Amino acid sequence: MLKPSDAEIQAALAEAERMRAQGGDPHHLAHSLLYLEHRVRLLEAVFEAAKNYLRFGQEEHEHAVLANAIEAARSGADHDSARDGETFGL
Repeated sequence: MLKPSDAEIQAALAEAERMRAQGGDPHHLAHSLLYLEHRVRLLEAVFEAAKNYLRFGQEEHEHAVLANAIEAARSGADHDSARDGETFGL
């Protein structure tokens, strides 16, 4: 699958925001897109922290940054799954 361009991604996210604001998301596609974009940002931070941790000889500071990024991603997932029984069905 080809990666969409940055402009296409931004347009899709803007449309998803518009759909959610107007309540026009009957199949939860906009909600799912916005949720997944948020998760990708958290996981990209984990990836970058892991890359730096390995590149710089596994120093203490990079280890702490990596641990914090992993915890942020984990707590984001825990928080999202604990919301008022709301599910995506994925």
